[in-house]
Amino acid sequence: MPNLTEHHLLPRSQGRRQGVRVSDLPTALLCRPCHSFLHRTFSNAELARDYQDIGALLAHPEVLRFVRWLRTQPATKGVRVR
Repeated sequence: MPNLTEHHLLPRSQGRRQGVRVSDLPTALLCRPCHSFLHRTFSNAELARDYQDIGALLAHPEVLRFVRWLRTQPATKGVRVR
């Protein structure tokens, strides 16, 4: 079982600008490679504007392609995201 990280669906920096407490921001648990991929692919502004739920993220072609590829990798393999 991979270690999961907490991804803020509304980035903390964007939520604070809107006056939302960090503890009240919506989150999702993601594996480290997926979490890293999202932050390398999208800016915080893009994440806040267009991708505030898992369905919207998975609808993006690059994200879907990465997730499909990642599912074919052995769980023991360390995946680096560039």
